[in-house]
Amino acid sequence: MIALDLEDMLADADFEIAGVVSTLEAALRFIETHAFDAAILDANLGGASAAPAAAALAARSLPYVVLSGYSSAQHPVALREAVLLTKPVDPVLVIQALRDLLPVQ
Repeated sequence: MIALDLEDMLADADFEIAGVVSTLEAALRFIETHAFDAAILDANLGGASAAPAAAALAARSLPYVVLSGYSSAQHPVALREAVLLTKPVDPVLVIQALRDLLPVQ
């Protein structure tokens, strides 16, 4: 599942998309400068581990879901502490994971 497909799927499920980034540096900047309620992280951001982004999200008490082609044992602790969905992932599971993380509105 690529970012644009995921973005469309989430918009169709009535989620508001705060933004999409593709590198670790962009993710860290985004986390620092934007307000949002939750995140979806690919475990691999432009060839770099998303663990620093996960740590930044955790430091702000923001929930996140990790998408990865690897097992949880192959990830740093910061990524293992989140909901981990293995790629290829059923879009319904991504939507449900986000709904489970977010408060009912």
